[in-house]
Amino acid sequence: MSTSEFTRPTGFLGSLNSRYHHAALAVFMVVVLAHWAEHLVQAFQIYALGWKVPDARGLLGIPFPWLISSEWLHYGYAIVMLIALFLLRKGFAGRSRQWWNLALGIQFWHHIEHLLLLLQAQAGWRFPGQKVPSSIIQMFVPRVELHLFYNTIVTIPMVVAVILHRRASAAERARTGCSCGASRPAAPALSRP
Repeated sequence: MSTSEFTRPTGFLGSLNSRYHHAALAVFMVVVLAHWAEHLVQAFQIYALGWKVPDARGLLGIPFPWLISSEWLHYGYAIVMLIALFLLRKGFAGRSRQWWNLALGIQFWHHIEHLLLLLQAQAGWRFPGQKVPSSIIQMFVPRVELHLFYNTIVTIPMVVAVILHRRASAAERARTGCSCGASRPAAPALSRP
């Protein structure tokens, strides 16, 4: 790995990825997990409770139905998540950085899919043969299942990255300047027989 990959940013990014990384990461993960839970609740409403798709709006969508139908809101969340994944990236090193990068890459594609939905909703055009705004993969997989899948495959590597990050070695912490795992000793290396 090149040394430039681990050059510590200064200013706002430096602070965000060192002394404020733990707090920023905690807030971000709560938001991500809450969003994922909304998708899980929506799937539960459809598959366990037998609700029709338009009625299955998760927890927040029940009292605020416009949340589920606002492409601006969905795109806004996708872009904020993409930006947060990018901004918090420098606080990770080693294997945790690899997992974080995987989540970032998947979220970039997820953001493109939401951008296509937003553009169609705003412009009134549709992909050929589609009656409603559709993302590329949504032409083959229903929207509820697709976005549950997307949020799952972004959330899982993020959680793995955070766990690995919290158990970072002293050398990894030194590379990033982050103290998220400093209060706990690094996990011991497994010895091979």
